[in-house]
Amino acid sequence: QVQLVESGGGLVQPGGSLRLSCVASGSIFSINAMGWYRQASGKERELVAAITSGGITNYLDSVKGRFTISRGNTKNTVYLQMNSLKPEDTAIYYCNADIMPFGAGFRNYWGQGTQVTVSS
Repeated sequence: QVQLVESGGGLVQPGGSLRLSCVASGSIFSINAMGWYRQASGKERELVAAITSGGITNYLDSVKGRFTISRGNTKNTVYLQMNSLKPEDTAIYYCNADIMPFGAGFRNYWGQGTQVTVSS
């Protein structure tokens, strides 16, 4: 059983920072790309940032220069450092990863989501 578990969300004032973490656990043989999506109330889910196993990153235009995605040394963890947060960053943030479990092919997994609220 493969799981993605996020942590680090919360309430922060505009201009503040938060760091989201996501750990992949279970019977994992390999992990390719990992990323963060977000879904604000009444809006579609959108890709915020992604990182390949080789460290190539891409970002949503509106977060470039403010957010940084990175992976841990063990490669089963992904982080999202969010600085200069704005009210429009308020959303549920979801971890996503392409994972190959032992004895199976690659498939896409989602975490349960963590709420980020930017408000004064």
